[in-house]
Amino acid sequence: MTDASGLDLVIRGDRVLLEGAFVAAEVGVRGGVIVRVVHSGTDAVPASVLESPAARTIALARDEVLIPGLVDAHVHVNEPGRTEWEGFATATRAAAAGGVTTIVDMPLNSIPPTTTVSALDVKRRAAERQVFVDVGFWGGVVPGNLADLEPLVEAGVFGFKCFLAPSGVDEFPPVTADEMEQAMAVLAGARDSLLAVHAEDAALIAGAPHPHSADYADFLASRPREAEGAAISAVIVRAAHTGVRAHVLHLSSADALDRLAAAKRHGVRLTVETCPHYLTLCAEDVPAGATDYKCCPPIRGAANRDALWQGLEVGVIDLIVSDHSPAPAELKHAGGGDFAEAWGGIASLQLGLPLVWTEARRRGIRLEQVVEWMSAAPARRVGLTSKGRIAEGAAADLVVFAPDEAFTVDAAALEHRHPITPYDGRELVGVVRATYLAGVAVDRTTPRGRLLRRPAPTEETA
Repeated sequence: MTDASGLDLVIRGDRVLLEGAFVAAEVGVRGGVIVRVVHSGTDAVPASVLESPAARTIALARDEVLIPGLVDAHVHVNEPGRTEWEGFATATRAAAAGGVTTIVDMPLNSIPPTTTVSALDVKRRAAERQVFVDVGFWGGVVPGNLADLEPLVEAGVFGFKCFLAPSGVDEFPPVTADEMEQAMAVLAGARDSLLAVHAEDAALIAGAPHPHSADYADFLASRPREAEGAAISAVIVRAAHTGVRAHVLHLSSADALDRLAAAKRHGVRLTVETCPHYLTLCAEDVPAGATDYKCCPPIRGAANRDALWQGLEVGVIDLIVSDHSPAPAELKHAGGGDFAEAWGGIASLQLGLPLVWTEARRRGIRLEQVVEWMSAAPARRVGLTSKGRIAEGAAADLVVFAPDEAFTVDAAALEHRHPITPYDGRELVGVVRATYLAGVAVDRTTPRGRLLRRPAPTEETA
């Protein structure tokens, strides 16, 4: 048993999330790592078992729980190059305020995009000494950069992203299905790296109507379900052929659930994510001209939303991430409510946990399961084996959460750069009261986050 003396921090409470259940426990931290976890409050174990000369001892309030920090593996920070959209300081402060202790930054919309080692180095230099949570990086797959993929793997990216439809920025063009398969073949042999795909079919989107309109139904028709389904089918077929670890990004269409389930049953190495906006919003409720709701793939109908929740509950969808993709007002509101003109992306990094928990609780889903989807599962998928759990030897990334406290979203009070979100004024339940990174409380002034590199793959993460 690990020595309890000289601890930096002890947190004790009646509801600590251990191995999927809330129990009375004490958590001891030394050097940024959890070194003791003891079930407490029983006749067999004194409640003060970790009494020691710890630098700080915290007792949770009766309405608080202790959970592992969330891992958000889908965040667009945009720095450098588009720092006016978002930046490392603002994004990671928002993350910490929302109980997220690790993010993995997407290879766009920064300039340069993270498609070469030199571009990765530029991004790391931009992030140094200004991140408030831990930050890893995705690499990008674009036409013509196959030779850059293995060097990026060796440089520590956590995987790669590609688009099968236009990304919205010229410097990150889409690939064809054949080019995607070529990348898959390289990555399958490159430390068993991961390819995450924005799965919408370019030809089907190009063939859809694209009117200038403030009517959300017109925008929804421009990104048909069939485009998402066709692209997901291509990912399944090419992943099965190459044996690569593949990941479907931001699933919005429940029509694809059956084919995704079948692919998993047949051994395709596939995982699937969805996002808070697809789980909490629906097309029927989007007001005319409300381009704060625009994202690609789009928010679909209420019945589709219900089916996505069912996909989570049966395990076809593996995890929930934000796809935080903010933009300045002049882009997000371009065209004065014209969905064809406005930038597509939802800002929600700070709100993901209360958004998902509010809706999950309404559906009778336990907080333990929400934390699995938003912390443990994304940590496993990107290979961060020390994250996403409260256990001896794990990172002391911890969140004090009040699951029953209600609040009203005030966009102006959020930490991300621009006060734009479709959730402004929404009533939610669940407040993050404190976030600890490596055992130290995160504040708004002292950036203590680290820049991460993908660890060597293990059997658990492969």
